[in-house]
Amino acid sequence: MASKSKLSYGERAKHHTHPVARRLFGIAESKKTNVVVSADLTTSKELLDIADKLGPYIAVLKTHIDILDDYQYSVVEALKDLAVKHNFLIFEDRKFVDIGNTVQKQYHGGALQISSWAHIVNCTMLPGEGIVQALTQTAEREDFPYKDERALLILATMTSKGSLATGEYTRLSVECARKYSQFVIGFVASRTLGEIETEAGPLENEDFVLFTTGVNMASKGDKLGQQYQTPKSAVETGADFIIAGRGIYAVPDPVETAKRYREEGWNAYLSRIGEA
Repeated sequence: MASKSKLSYGERAKHHTHPVARRLFGIAESKKTNVVVSADLTTSKELLDIADKLGPYIAVLKTHIDILDDYQYSVVEALKDLAVKHNFLIFEDRKFVDIGNTVQKQYHGGALQISSWAHIVNCTMLPGEGIVQALTQTAEREDFPYKDERALLILATMTSKGSLATGEYTRLSVECARKYSQFVIGFVASRTLGEIETEAGPLENEDFVLFTTGVNMASKGDKLGQQYQTPKSAVETGADFIIAGRGIYAVPDPVETAKRYREEGWNAYLSRIGEA
């Protein structure tokens, strides 16, 4: 098998074992975009407005639904409608980090009802393997109504300065992704994980999707330790999907900026697969 980084999204959509990954690659191919907008907005109006404006140019909308000052379930119903209208997936960046019994309730229940609207969620490995096991078990229950429509990413590294998500933590992330690949489709990481060695060998040729955070064309960081890279450099170092937030939505013209990110990210992808 050729290295996944050299394969087109279309080829990966044909052969991936997970329906959500296939759908994700299909969206990227059809819309010619690998952009994920991190819509860290605090009012429902702002969130829905940016989702509608940028929807045509993105593959995924990433939310932090619990930072909305005026949250009501109706906002996620509206988000679901926009996801259908513009053909993008919703990724709730919940970063689950608790014991298995608790995360099952947070994911499939509670006030936010995350499983009912988020196609993708993520978790950290700080609690150990049990968190991935618990979320996978929830998605595989006979009465889970969204079977084959939901997926999990593991937070394998972080872009914040001084992050402890390194070494053994990252290696455990890779091991759990392999073990629970019926639900885990990939990682949120600042770089490719192909060189990570586990007992099963390197990850290089297994098709886990890599989402890279901290992408910004105009800044190298902020005062709170965030470190940025460009869409081009992120894709060149292995990103399948580039996550950008303030660099897109907190500018005078978010639509034109989203188009620029899409163009740079897509051209870098084409160069990576040898089609530039």
